[in-house]
Amino acid sequence: MAEVSLQKPWEFILDDPLPGRNEKPRISGWTMLIDTGLGIRQTMDLAEIASGYIDFLKIGFGTSQLYGKSLLLNKINMLRDYQIHVYPGGTLLESAVMQNRWKEFMQEAKKIGFSAIEVSDGTLSISKGLRKQLIEEARDLGFLVLSEVGKKEEGTHLPIAEQLEIIEQDLEAGACKVIMEGRESGKSVGIYEANGNIRENDMDFLLNKISSPDLIIWEAPLKSQQQELIARLGGNVNLGNIAPHDILSVEALRRGLRSDTLRHAVQNQRESEMYVANPSRFMTSIYVEGQ
Repeated sequence: MAEVSLQKPWEFILDDPLPGRNEKPRISGWTMLIDTGLGIRQTMDLAEIASGYIDFLKIGFGTSQLYGKSLLLNKINMLRDYQIHVYPGGTLLESAVMQNRWKEFMQEAKKIGFSAIEVSDGTLSISKGLRKQLIEEARDLGFLVLSEVGKKEEGTHLPIAEQLEIIEQDLEAGACKVIMEGRESGKSVGIYEANGNIRENDMDFLLNKISSPDLIIWEAPLKSQQQELIARLGGNVNLGNIAPHDILSVEALRRGLRSDTLRHAVQNQRESEMYVANPSRFMTSIYVEGQ
């Protein structure tokens, strides 16, 4: 197994400004990378520098069908050696469903070495019963099952109550986490408006209804989205559809090692110093705000 936890420079000198980042293996704070065509050498370079910060690699869309089989096997085996789960994009499973060959598809995916499966209906209309069956079959084959909620067509927006219902059904069927659709653009899709901003009412509704935010992977291809999700849900929020060249940048955001989130650490430190200097005033302020 490849080494994924190396001693880092300044390890015993500097702390992360935003502490508490979970290390691998972890059950929250996942980063899912979208791979739309990395070669084997590019993949090796990425794994060597960033495997400790990548939990899942999605071979995007249906592109895994375009690889030579031996190359795909080598790529998957190398990634798994670095403790990175690999799975084909949900669009490929939708193609298999359309051709009524999804069982054969899953069996072959297992033989090839994929460790996870994404169940989605972003393009194809799939009944609730079949969606449940897909999740259960994948789970029974030993896959980690990620389901995805949302349509890929730009401007199409499922009512948030309907999205919540799908999330609950998928988790009950055996999905370990549910992905909120964001595509590569992060605009006019899922919880994102045309300008890429988060639909605040939708997100607030979901966070108030789901049992734990750790059950959700938020596709967040844009830095502004990553920054806001980290600010709202902390450094161990699950993030997906991260581009290969953004992996270290996202990890830096999680740990307060970029200005965008370092400012939160600065604010936390100021508040802590204010409390130490005058705790009675600080508690009085909290009491007054609570009236």
